[in-house]
Amino acid sequence: MEGRWSADHAELLLAQGCDVWLLTEVHEATQLPGSAMRLTTGRMGDHKYWAGVCTRGPLKPFTDPHPASAAVAFHGLVWCSSILPWRSCGDTVWGSGSTAEKTVRAVAQLMRSLPPGDLVWGGDWNHAMIGREYVGSLPGRAAIDHELTERRLQLATRHSPHRIPGLLSIDHIAVPRVARVLASRRTVAEDHGGRRLSDHDAYTTEIELP
Repeated sequence: MEGRWSADHAELLLAQGCDVWLLTEVHEATQLPGSAMRLTTGRMGDHKYWAGVCTRGPLKPFTDPHPASAAVAFHGLVWCSSILPWRSCGDTVWGSGSTAEKTVRAVAQLMRSLPPGDLVWGGDWNHAMIGREYVGSLPGRAAIDHELTERRLQLATRHSPHRIPGLLSIDHIAVPRVARVLASRRTVAEDHGGRRLSDHDAYTTEIELP
């Protein structure tokens, strides 16, 4: 969300018809009609939180599994929205070390702290999951892939395009392996006049659970 919120942002999200949104860089005023919201305890900036989960109906909040991740229970699933380290992220909530070390450590803490059960995990992972890596690290990507296997998740956005032509998305949605992925889409984050609403586009995935 790039820490921004307006009627245009709400219109864009509502138009997608999603039951759950996994949001990152969430402005403190963000709210959708008829929805519940869980935001991280810690803030990323003066008016924005690291991440949030917005559900169409009541949710059960969990303690943040990592300072840059929010998690809830909703409709029998655990939902987690995360920001993961990037090359210029500094130490803040990540601790010291290389980008790879920060990512491996953050992902391990996150998965260790999440409750058991079927999981939907997404957000701004700052890693393309195939091809050349520009923002994250290859060891970080390997750590993410390892946890996807351990939690029996399939990555619906592995081949999704970035908003920059020729690159692949660093924003991801992983869903239970038992789910059938009906569609996975990228929606350009612009208002009707073509003004960018965020530096990231929106990614949505439709699934059918057994």
